[in-house]
Amino acid sequence: MGKIKIAMLGVVLCLLAGAMQAQPKGKKSYAFRGKVEKVDMATKKLTVANEAIEGWMGAMTMGYSVDKADEVLKVVKAGDQITATVYDGDYTLYEVKVAPPGKGK
Repeated sequence: MGKIKIAMLGVVLCLLAGAMQAQPKGKKSYAFRGKVEKVDMATKKLTVANEAIEGWMGAMTMGYSVDKADEVLKVVKAGDQITATVYDGDYTLYEVKVAPPGKGK
């Protein structure tokens, strides 16, 4: 029984370590919204016309890296409205989700 608990603890710690690496430590997070203009499979980047992010960035169109590129780039396409999380000073989109039709601008 003790070995099972230790194995489960190991699994949990690995999952937590992966989650912590995925997000910049100690940086402020912001909600990100925008319209995908281009999906570039070669560079694994999205070009997004994003809404202004109050306190950090004005509305603009630019290329962004994606935290789970292999998963995200299979699903997201030009014209999609997306939401994500960004961190102060980091131009990577985390937790990218396609917004349901009718959501966003």
